[in-house]
Amino acid sequence: MNRFEDIDQAYQFLTRKGLNHAEIGIVLGTGMGKLLDEIYIEMSIPFETIPNFQPASVEFHKGELIFGLLRGKRVVVMHGRYHYYEGYSFHQITLPIRVMKLLGIRCLIISSACGSMNPEYSKGSLLLVEDHINLLPGNPLIGPNLDAFGPRFPDMSRPYSGWMNAKFMEIARQYDLLLHRGVYVAVSGPMLETPAEYRYLRNIGADVVGMSTVPEVIVANHMSLPCSALAVITDECDPDHLEPISVDDLLRMASATEPAFCRLVTSFAESLQ
Repeated sequence: MNRFEDIDQAYQFLTRKGLNHAEIGIVLGTGMGKLLDEIYIEMSIPFETIPNFQPASVEFHKGELIFGLLRGKRVVVMHGRYHYYEGYSFHQITLPIRVMKLLGIRCLIISSACGSMNPEYSKGSLLLVEDHINLLPGNPLIGPNLDAFGPRFPDMSRPYSGWMNAKFMEIARQYDLLLHRGVYVAVSGPMLETPAEYRYLRNIGADVVGMSTVPEVIVANHMSLPCSALAVITDECDPDHLEPISVDDLLRMASATEPAFCRLVTSFAESLQ
Protein backbone atom coordinates (compact mmCIF):
# COMPACT_ATOMS: atom_id res chain seq x y z
CA MET A 1 0.00 0.00 0.00
CA ASN A 2 1.35 3.43 -0.95
CA ARG A 3 -0.47 5.91 1.26
CA PHE A 4 0.47 8.96 -0.79
CA GLU A 5 -0.74 7.33 -4.01
CA ASP A 6 -4.05 6.48 -2.30
CA ILE A 7 -4.52 10.14 -1.38
CA ASP A 8 -3.42 11.45 -4.77
CA GLN A 9 -5.78 9.12 -6.68
CA ALA A 10 -8.75 10.45 -4.71
CA TYR A 11 -7.58 14.04 -5.19
CA GLN A 12 -7.08 13.63 -8.95
CA PHE A 13 -10.54 12.04 -9.28
CA LEU A 14 -12.18 15.01 -7.56
CA THR A 15 -10.22 17.68 -9.42
CA ARG A 16 -11.19 16.10 -12.74
CA LYS A 17 -14.75 16.86 -11.70
CA GLY A 18 -13.73 20.48 -11.21
CA LEU A 19 -13.78 20.30 -7.44
CA ASN A 20 -11.00 22.37 -5.92
CA HIS A 21 -10.31 25.74 -4.30
CA ALA A 22 -12.31 24.83 -1.18
CA GLU A 23 -11.92 27.11 1.83
CA ILE A 24 -13.46 25.24 4.78
CA GLY A 25 -13.57 21.51 5.47
CA ILE A 26 -16.40 20.18 7.64
CA VAL A 27 -16.90 16.71 9.11
CA LEU A 28 -20.54 16.11 10.06
CA GLY A 29 -20.86 13.56 12.82
CA THR A 30 -23.89 11.84 14.32
CA GLY A 31 -27.12 13.80 13.96
CA MET A 32 -25.62 16.97 12.46
CA GLY A 33 -27.06 16.73 8.94
CA LYS A 34 -29.30 19.80 9.23
CA LEU A 35 -26.31 22.01 8.42
CA LEU A 36 -26.75 20.87 4.81
CA ASP A 37 -29.96 22.93 4.67
CA GLU A 38 -27.73 26.01 4.99
CA ILE A 39 -25.42 24.98 2.14
CA TYR A 40 -26.00 25.62 -1.55
CA ILE A 41 -24.99 22.17 -2.76
CA GLU A 42 -23.19 22.07 -6.09
CA MET A 43 -22.28 18.38 -6.08
CA SER A 44 -22.72 15.33 -3.85
CA ILE A 45 -20.53 12.25 -4.39
CA PRO A 46 -21.04 8.93 -2.54
CA PHE A 47 -17.93 7.85 -0.69
CA GLU A 48 -17.81 4.47 -2.41
CA THR A 49 -17.45 6.09 -5.85
CA ILE A 50 -14.29 8.00 -4.87
CA PRO A 51 -11.01 6.07 -5.25
CA ASN A 52 -9.73 4.79 -1.90
CA PHE A 53 -12.64 6.22 0.09
CA GLN A 54 -14.52 3.58 2.07
CA PRO A 55 -18.28 3.04 2.33
CA ALA A 56 -19.85 4.34 5.54
CA SER A 57 -21.05 1.27 7.43
CA VAL A 58 -22.87 3.07 10.28
CA GLU A 59 -26.55 3.22 9.37
CA PHE A 60 -27.05 6.85 10.49
CA HIS A 61 -23.97 8.14 8.63
CA LYS A 62 -24.93 9.07 5.07
CA GLY A 63 -21.52 8.57 3.45
CA GLU A 64 -21.13 11.32 0.87
CA LEU A 65 -18.73 14.12 0.06
CA ILE A 66 -20.54 17.40 -0.58
CA PHE A 67 -19.25 20.53 -2.31
CA GLY A 68 -21.03 23.85 -2.15
CA LEU A 69 -21.30 27.33 -0.70
CA LEU A 70 -21.94 28.28 2.91
CA ARG A 71 -22.40 31.99 3.50
CA GLY A 72 -20.36 32.69 0.39
CA LYS A 73 -17.48 30.38 1.35
CA ARG A 74 -16.62 27.25 -0.63
CA VAL A 75 -16.95 24.22 1.62
CA VAL A 76 -16.23 20.52 1.28
CA VAL A 77 -18.29 18.45 3.70
CA MET A 78 -18.01 14.86 4.84
CA HIS A 79 -21.63 13.87 5.50
CA GLY A 80 -20.71 10.94 7.68
CA ARG A 81 -17.28 9.70 8.72
CA TYR A 82 -15.23 6.60 9.46
CA HIS A 83 -14.50 5.02 12.84
CA TYR A 84 -11.87 2.59 14.04
CA TYR A 85 -14.59 0.23 15.28
CA GLU A 86 -15.83 -0.22 11.69
CA GLY A 87 -12.60 -2.10 10.98
CA TYR A 88 -10.88 0.66 9.01
CA SER A 89 -7.21 1.53 9.39
CA PHE A 90 -6.20 4.94 10.69
CA HIS A 91 -4.96 5.74 7.18
CA GLN A 92 -8.41 4.99 5.76
CA ILE A 93 -10.14 6.97 8.52
CA THR A 94 -8.10 10.10 7.84
CA LEU A 95 -7.54 9.89 4.08
CA PRO A 96 -10.46 12.30 3.37
CA ILE A 97 -8.85 14.94 5.60
CA ARG A 98 -5.62 14.70 3.58
CA VAL A 99 -7.66 15.06 0.39
CA MET A 100 -9.51 18.08 1.76
CA LYS A 101 -6.17 19.76 2.45
CA LEU A 102 -5.08 19.16 -1.16
CA LEU A 103 -8.38 20.64 -2.31
CA GLY A 104 -7.36 23.88 -0.63
CA ILE A 105 -9.14 24.10 2.71
CA ARG A 106 -7.68 26.64 5.12
CA CYS A 107 -9.36 25.28 8.25
CA LEU A 108 -11.26 22.21 9.42
CA ILE A 109 -14.40 21.95 11.58
CA ILE A 110 -15.12 18.53 13.09
CA SER A 111 -18.36 17.54 14.81
CA SER A 112 -19.13 14.40 16.78
CA ALA A 113 -21.34 12.91 19.47
CA CYS A 114 -20.01 12.24 22.95
CA GLY A 115 -20.97 11.27 26.47
CA SER A 116 -20.17 13.52 29.42
CA MET A 117 -18.44 12.48 32.62
CA ASN A 118 -18.39 16.09 33.83
CA PRO A 119 -21.45 16.65 36.07
CA GLU A 120 -21.60 20.30 35.00
CA TYR A 121 -22.36 19.36 31.38
CA SER A 122 -25.91 18.30 30.55
CA LYS A 123 -27.02 16.22 27.59
CA GLY A 124 -28.39 18.19 24.67
CA SER A 125 -25.61 20.80 24.89
CA LEU A 126 -22.45 21.47 22.89
CA LEU A 127 -18.81 21.33 23.88
CA LEU A 128 -15.87 23.03 22.19
CA VAL A 129 -12.90 20.69 22.48
CA GLU A 130 -9.83 22.36 23.97
CA ASP A 131 -7.61 19.27 24.26
CA HIS A 132 -7.82 15.50 23.91
CA ILE A 133 -6.53 12.16 25.19
CA ASN A 134 -5.96 9.41 22.65
CA LEU A 135 -6.88 5.96 23.97
CA LEU A 136 -7.35 4.48 20.52
CA PRO A 137 -4.93 1.61 19.79
CA GLY A 138 -2.76 3.60 17.39
CA ASN A 139 -2.75 6.76 15.31
CA PRO A 140 -2.58 7.74 11.61
CA LEU A 141 1.07 8.84 11.71
CA ILE A 142 2.47 5.37 12.43
CA GLY A 143 4.50 4.08 9.49
CA PRO A 144 6.67 5.94 6.97
CA ASN A 145 6.19 9.68 7.28
CA LEU A 146 4.34 11.46 4.47
CA ASP A 147 6.98 14.15 4.09
CA ALA A 148 4.92 16.06 1.51
CA PHE A 149 2.34 16.78 4.22
CA GLY A 150 4.32 17.38 7.38
CA PRO A 151 7.24 16.51 9.71
CA ARG A 152 8.07 13.15 11.24
CA PHE A 153 7.46 14.48 14.78
CA PRO A 154 4.65 17.07 14.67
CA ASP A 155 4.06 19.24 17.70
CA MET A 156 0.77 18.68 19.56
CA SER A 157 1.08 21.34 22.27
CA ARG A 158 -1.90 23.21 20.77
CA PRO A 159 -3.91 20.62 18.83
CA TYR A 160 -6.98 22.85 18.50
CA SER A 161 -6.71 26.23 16.81
CA GLY A 162 -6.62 29.15 19.20
CA TRP A 163 -8.11 31.63 16.74
CA MET A 164 -10.85 29.24 15.61
CA ASN A 165 -11.86 28.36 19.16
CA ALA A 166 -11.85 32.04 20.12
CA LYS A 167 -14.14 32.80 17.17
CA PHE A 168 -16.57 30.04 18.18
CA MET A 169 -16.69 31.35 21.76
CA GLU A 170 -17.27 34.88 20.47
CA ILE A 171 -20.18 33.66 18.32
CA ALA A 172 -21.63 31.73 21.27
CA ARG A 173 -21.58 34.87 23.41
CA GLN A 174 -23.06 36.96 20.60
CA TYR A 175 -26.06 34.65 20.22
CA ASP A 176 -26.29 33.61 23.89
CA LEU A 177 -25.54 29.97 23.09
CA LEU A 178 -24.36 27.53 25.74
CA LEU A 179 -20.95 26.24 24.65
CA HIS A 180 -18.93 24.26 27.17
CA ARG A 181 -15.17 23.82 26.88
CA GLY A 182 -13.29 20.72 27.85
CA VAL A 183 -11.18 17.64 27.17
CA TYR A 184 -12.29 14.85 24.81
CA VAL A 185 -11.04 11.30 25.20
CA ALA A 186 -11.20 8.94 22.21
CA VAL A 187 -11.87 5.22 22.76
CA SER A 188 -12.34 2.45 20.25
CA GLY A 189 -15.98 1.44 20.88
CA PRO A 190 -18.43 0.41 19.58
CA MET A 191 -19.75 -0.54 23.03
CA LEU A 192 -20.36 2.21 25.54
CA GLU A 193 -18.34 2.25 28.75
CA THR A 194 -18.85 0.49 32.06
CA PRO A 195 -19.25 2.52 35.29
CA ALA A 196 -15.65 1.72 36.25
CA GLU A 197 -14.41 2.88 32.85
CA TYR A 198 -16.28 6.18 33.16
CA ARG A 199 -14.66 6.75 36.56
CA TYR A 200 -11.25 6.00 35.07
CA LEU A 201 -11.74 8.36 32.12
CA ARG A 202 -12.85 11.16 34.42
CA ASN A 203 -9.91 10.54 36.75
CA ILE A 204 -7.36 10.84 33.94
CA GLY A 205 -8.69 14.30 33.03
CA ALA A 206 -11.40 13.82 30.41
CA ASP A 207 -14.70 15.69 30.41
CA VAL A 208 -16.33 13.80 27.53
CA VAL A 209 -15.78 10.51 25.72
CA GLY A 210 -16.30 9.58 22.08
CA MET A 211 -15.17 7.21 19.34
CA SER A 212 -13.84 9.61 16.69
CA THR A 213 -12.32 13.09 16.15
CA VAL A 214 -8.80 12.48 17.48
CA PRO A 215 -7.35 10.73 14.38
CA GLU A 216 -8.59 13.57 12.17
CA VAL A 217 -7.14 16.17 14.53
CA ILE A 218 -3.74 14.43 14.59
CA VAL A 219 -3.61 14.46 10.78
CA ALA A 220 -4.71 18.11 10.66
CA ASN A 221 -1.88 19.05 13.02
CA HIS A 222 0.58 17.04 10.95
CA MET A 223 -0.40 19.19 7.95
CA SER A 224 -0.43 22.48 9.94
CA LEU A 225 -4.15 22.73 9.20
CA PRO A 226 -6.05 24.75 11.83
CA CYS A 227 -8.96 22.79 13.27
CA SER A 228 -11.74 22.98 15.84
CA ALA A 229 -14.05 20.27 17.15
CA LEU A 230 -17.64 20.72 18.34
CA ALA A 231 -18.95 17.76 20.31
CA VAL A 232 -22.65 17.14 20.91
CA ILE A 233 -23.26 15.81 24.43
CA THR A 234 -25.82 13.06 23.87
CA ASP A 235 -25.74 11.36 27.26
CA GLU A 236 -24.67 11.91 30.85
CA CYS A 237 -22.25 9.27 32.10
CA ASP A 238 -22.63 9.36 35.86
CA PRO A 239 -21.25 5.97 36.94
CA ASP A 240 -23.39 5.95 40.09
CA HIS A 241 -26.65 6.56 38.21
CA LEU A 242 -25.99 4.99 34.83
CA GLU A 243 -29.00 4.18 32.67
CA PRO A 244 -29.08 2.16 29.42
CA ILE A 245 -29.19 4.36 26.31
CA SER A 246 -30.30 3.57 22.77
CA VAL A 247 -29.22 4.89 19.39
CA ASP A 248 -32.59 6.64 19.12
CA ASP A 249 -31.85 8.47 22.38
CA LEU A 250 -28.48 9.60 21.03
CA LEU A 251 -29.97 10.86 17.78
CA ARG A 252 -32.73 12.71 19.60
CA MET A 253 -30.22 14.53 21.81
CA ALA A 254 -28.04 15.33 18.80
CA SER A 255 -30.98 16.82 16.91
CA ALA A 256 -31.79 19.06 19.89
CA THR A 257 -28.42 20.80 19.47
CA GLU A 258 -28.63 21.27 15.70
CA PRO A 259 -29.93 24.88 15.74
CA ALA A 260 -27.03 26.00 17.95
CA PHE A 261 -24.51 23.97 15.95
CA CYS A 262 -25.77 25.43 12.66
CA ARG A 263 -25.62 28.98 14.07
CA LEU A 264 -22.03 28.48 15.20
CA VAL A 265 -20.79 27.03 11.90
CA THR A 266 -22.70 29.38 9.58
CA SER A 267 -21.56 32.44 11.56
CA PHE A 268 -17.99 31.16 11.54
CA ALA A 269 -18.09 30.76 7.76
CA GLU A 270 -19.57 34.23 7.37
CA SER A 271 -16.78 35.75 9.47
CA LEU A 272 -13.92 34.02 7.68
CA GLN A 273 -11.83 36.52 5.74
